[in-house]
Amino acid sequence: MSALGAFLRDRRGASAAEFALILPLFLLFLLGIIDLGRYAWEFNQAEKATQIGARWAVATDTIPGGTTSTGLQNYSFAVSGAIPQGTVVNSTAFPGVYCETASGTLGCTCKGTCGFSVAATDASATTAWTNLVTRMSQIYPGIGADDVRIDYDWSGIGFSGDPNGPDVAPLVTVSLRDMTFEPMFLGALGITFPIPVASYSLTMEDGQGTDSN
Repeated sequence: MSALGAFLRDRRGASAAEFALILPLFLLFLLGIIDLGRYAWEFNQAEKATQIGARWAVATDTIPGGTTSTGLQNYSFAVSGAIPQGTVVNSTAFPGVYCETASGTLGCTCKGTCGFSVAATDASATTAWTNLVTRMSQIYPGIGADDVRIDYDWSGIGFSGDPNGPDVAPLVTVSLRDMTFEPMFLGALGITFPIPVASYSLTMEDGQGTDSN
Protein backbone atom coordinates (compact mmCIF):
# COMPACT_ATOMS: atom_id res chain seq x y z
CA MET A 1 0.00 0.00 0.00
CA SER A 2 2.84 2.36 0.77
CA ALA A 3 4.21 1.90 -2.76
CA LEU A 4 0.79 2.59 -4.29
CA GLY A 5 0.33 5.63 -2.08
CA ALA A 6 3.73 6.96 -3.07
CA PHE A 7 2.83 6.46 -6.74
CA LEU A 8 -0.44 8.36 -6.37
CA ARG A 9 1.27 11.22 -4.55
CA ASP A 10 4.07 11.47 -7.12
CA ARG A 11 3.69 14.81 -8.96
CA ARG A 12 6.68 14.43 -11.26
CA GLY A 13 5.68 14.87 -14.90
CA ALA A 14 2.44 16.68 -14.00
CA SER A 15 3.49 19.82 -15.86
CA ALA A 16 4.29 17.82 -18.99
CA ALA A 17 0.91 16.09 -18.86
CA GLU A 18 -0.91 19.39 -18.40
CA PHE A 19 1.06 20.93 -21.26
CA ALA A 20 0.16 17.98 -23.51
CA LEU A 21 -3.53 18.58 -22.73
CA ILE A 22 -3.36 22.31 -23.39
CA LEU A 23 -1.10 22.23 -26.48
CA PRO A 24 -3.78 21.23 -29.05
CA LEU A 25 -6.09 24.02 -27.88
CA PHE A 26 -3.23 26.51 -27.89
CA LEU A 27 -2.20 25.55 -31.44
CA LEU A 28 -5.80 25.74 -32.62
CA PHE A 29 -6.14 29.21 -31.11
CA LEU A 30 -2.81 30.34 -32.59
CA LEU A 31 -3.61 29.02 -36.08
CA GLY A 32 -7.06 30.60 -35.82
CA ILE A 33 -5.52 34.03 -35.19
CA ILE A 34 -3.11 33.56 -38.11
CA ASP A 35 -5.93 32.41 -40.43
CA LEU A 36 -8.08 35.36 -39.39
CA GLY A 37 -5.29 37.68 -40.46
CA ARG A 38 -4.82 35.76 -43.72
CA TYR A 39 -8.57 35.95 -44.42
CA ALA A 40 -8.58 39.72 -43.91
CA TRP A 41 -5.51 40.03 -46.14
CA GLU A 42 -7.08 38.00 -48.97
CA PHE A 43 -10.32 39.99 -48.79
CA ASN A 44 -8.27 43.18 -48.98
CA GLN A 45 -6.49 41.76 -52.05
CA ALA A 46 -9.87 40.99 -53.64
CA GLU A 47 -11.09 44.55 -53.05
CA LYS A 48 -7.88 46.05 -54.43
CA ALA A 49 -8.05 43.81 -57.49
CA THR A 50 -11.56 45.04 -58.31
CA GLN A 51 -10.45 48.66 -57.92
CA ILE A 52 -7.55 48.09 -60.32
CA GLY A 53 -9.86 46.14 -62.64
CA ALA A 54 -12.40 48.96 -62.78
CA ARG A 55 -9.67 51.51 -63.45
CA TRP A 56 -8.39 49.29 -66.26
CA ALA A 57 -11.86 48.71 -67.73
CA VAL A 58 -12.81 52.39 -68.03
CA ALA A 59 -9.59 53.30 -69.84
CA THR A 60 -9.41 50.39 -72.31
CA ASP A 61 -11.57 48.88 -75.05
CA THR A 62 -15.16 48.02 -74.11
CA ILE A 63 -15.96 44.33 -74.34
CA PRO A 64 -19.52 44.13 -75.82
CA GLY A 65 -19.06 43.92 -79.58
CA GLY A 66 -15.35 44.66 -79.26
CA THR A 67 -14.03 47.31 -81.64
CA THR A 68 -16.43 46.37 -84.46
CA SER A 69 -18.58 49.14 -85.96
CA THR A 70 -21.69 47.72 -84.27
CA GLY A 71 -20.08 47.21 -80.86
CA LEU A 72 -20.72 49.52 -77.91
CA GLN A 73 -17.43 51.34 -78.40
CA ASN A 74 -18.11 52.48 -81.99
CA TYR A 75 -21.89 52.24 -82.30
CA SER A 76 -23.58 55.49 -83.37
CA PHE A 77 -26.91 55.98 -81.65
CA ALA A 78 -27.52 58.92 -84.00
CA VAL A 79 -26.97 56.99 -87.22
CA SER A 80 -28.25 53.55 -86.22
CA GLY A 81 -30.24 54.09 -83.03
CA ALA A 82 -32.61 56.92 -84.07
CA ILE A 83 -31.44 59.09 -81.16
CA PRO A 84 -31.22 62.76 -82.27
CA GLN A 85 -27.68 64.03 -82.70
CA GLY A 86 -26.32 65.72 -79.58
CA THR A 87 -28.96 64.41 -77.16
CA VAL A 88 -28.35 62.12 -74.20
CA VAL A 89 -28.78 58.42 -74.97
CA ASN A 90 -31.63 57.31 -72.68
CA SER A 91 -31.75 54.16 -70.58
CA THR A 92 -34.22 52.52 -72.96
CA ALA A 93 -31.71 52.67 -75.82
CA PHE A 94 -28.89 51.67 -73.48
CA PRO A 95 -30.32 49.43 -70.72
CA GLY A 96 -26.91 48.12 -69.75
CA VAL A 97 -24.80 45.05 -70.47
CA TYR A 98 -22.87 42.58 -68.36
CA CYS A 99 -20.04 40.28 -69.42
CA GLU A 100 -18.71 37.16 -67.74
CA THR A 101 -17.33 33.73 -68.58
CA ALA A 102 -18.93 30.36 -68.01
CA SER A 103 -16.62 27.35 -68.21
CA GLY A 104 -14.05 29.52 -69.92
CA THR A 105 -16.39 30.92 -72.59
CA LEU A 106 -16.85 34.70 -72.61
CA GLY A 107 -20.30 36.11 -73.23
CA CYS A 108 -22.10 39.44 -72.84
CA THR A 109 -25.80 39.87 -72.11
CA CYS A 110 -28.00 42.92 -72.68
CA LYS A 111 -30.12 43.87 -69.66
CA GLY A 112 -32.99 44.89 -71.92
CA THR A 113 -33.18 45.42 -75.67
CA CYS A 114 -29.92 46.58 -77.26
CA GLY A 115 -29.58 47.85 -80.82
CA PHE A 116 -25.80 47.53 -80.70
CA SER A 117 -23.87 44.27 -80.72
CA VAL A 118 -23.13 42.57 -77.40
CA ALA A 119 -21.25 39.68 -79.01
CA ALA A 120 -17.97 38.80 -77.33
CA THR A 121 -16.55 36.69 -80.14
CA ASP A 122 -14.48 39.40 -81.80
CA ALA A 123 -10.75 39.11 -81.11
CA SER A 124 -10.65 42.62 -79.64
CA ALA A 125 -13.36 41.70 -77.12
CA THR A 126 -11.60 38.56 -75.94
CA THR A 127 -8.30 40.41 -75.79
CA ALA A 128 -9.84 43.19 -73.68
CA TRP A 129 -11.30 40.58 -71.31
CA THR A 130 -8.06 38.63 -71.03
CA ASN A 131 -6.08 41.79 -70.35
CA LEU A 132 -8.53 42.78 -67.62
CA VAL A 133 -8.36 39.41 -65.84
CA THR A 134 -4.58 39.30 -66.20
CA ARG A 135 -4.21 42.75 -64.63
CA MET A 136 -6.47 41.77 -61.72
CA SER A 137 -4.59 38.52 -61.15
CA GLN A 138 -1.39 40.51 -60.73
CA ILE A 139 -2.97 41.94 -57.58
CA TYR A 140 -4.72 38.76 -56.44
CA PRO A 141 -3.08 35.66 -57.98
CA GLY A 142 -5.99 33.37 -57.12
CA ILE A 143 -8.34 35.04 -59.62
CA GLY A 144 -9.65 33.07 -62.58
CA ALA A 145 -11.67 34.34 -65.55
CA ASP A 146 -14.84 32.68 -64.23
CA ASP A 147 -14.58 34.72 -61.01
CA VAL A 148 -14.87 38.10 -62.75
CA ARG A 149 -17.92 40.00 -63.98
CA ILE A 150 -18.10 43.44 -65.57
CA ASP A 151 -21.27 45.53 -65.82
CA TYR A 152 -21.82 48.53 -68.07
CA ASP A 153 -24.81 50.46 -66.69
CA TRP A 154 -26.56 53.61 -67.85
CA SER A 155 -25.20 56.77 -66.23
CA GLY A 156 -26.84 59.54 -68.27
CA ILE A 157 -23.44 60.76 -69.44
CA GLY A 158 -22.50 61.09 -73.11
CA PHE A 159 -24.48 62.11 -76.16
CA SER A 160 -25.70 60.58 -79.39
CA GLY A 161 -23.32 60.94 -82.32
CA ASP A 162 -20.27 61.91 -80.26
CA PRO A 163 -17.45 62.29 -82.83
CA ASN A 164 -14.69 61.88 -80.24
CA GLY A 165 -15.55 58.55 -78.66
CA PRO A 166 -18.36 56.24 -77.54
CA ASP A 167 -21.84 57.77 -77.46
CA VAL A 168 -22.36 56.60 -73.88
CA ALA A 169 -20.14 56.80 -70.82
CA PRO A 170 -21.56 53.96 -68.73
CA LEU A 171 -20.99 53.28 -65.07
CA VAL A 172 -18.56 50.37 -65.14
CA THR A 173 -18.62 47.92 -62.25
CA VAL A 174 -16.06 45.14 -61.92
CA SER A 175 -17.02 42.37 -59.51
CA LEU A 176 -15.07 39.47 -58.08
CA ARG A 177 -17.21 36.52 -57.01
CA ASP A 178 -17.03 32.89 -55.87
CA MET A 179 -13.63 33.26 -54.24
CA THR A 180 -12.84 30.97 -51.30
CA PHE A 181 -10.35 30.99 -48.45
CA GLU A 182 -8.56 27.82 -47.31
CA PRO A 183 -7.43 27.96 -43.66
CA MET A 184 -4.21 26.23 -42.63
CA PHE A 185 -5.76 23.90 -40.03
CA LEU A 186 -9.23 23.17 -41.39
CA GLY A 187 -7.98 23.29 -44.98
CA ALA A 188 -6.41 19.86 -44.43
CA LEU A 189 -9.94 18.57 -43.86
CA GLY A 190 -11.18 20.15 -47.09
CA ILE A 191 -13.02 22.95 -45.29
CA THR A 192 -13.01 26.38 -46.96
CA PHE A 193 -14.77 29.67 -46.33
CA PRO A 194 -16.31 32.01 -48.94
CA ILE A 195 -14.81 35.44 -49.46
CA PRO A 196 -17.51 38.15 -49.75
CA VAL A 197 -18.20 39.56 -53.21
CA ALA A 198 -15.97 42.56 -53.93
CA SER A 199 -16.96 45.19 -56.49
CA TYR A 200 -15.89 48.64 -57.56
CA SER A 201 -17.47 51.17 -59.94
CA LEU A 202 -16.10 54.02 -62.03
CA THR A 203 -17.55 56.08 -64.87
CA MET A 204 -16.19 55.23 -68.31
CA GLU A 205 -13.36 57.47 -69.50
CA ASP A 206 -12.30 57.12 -73.14
CA GLY A 207 -13.15 53.41 -73.29
CA GLN A 208 -10.49 52.83 -75.94
CA GLY A 209 -7.06 51.25 -75.91
CA THR A 210 -5.37 48.06 -74.77
CA ASP A 211 -3.37 49.29 -71.79
CA SER A 212 -3.80 51.43 -68.68
CA ASN A 213 -1.75 52.54 -65.72
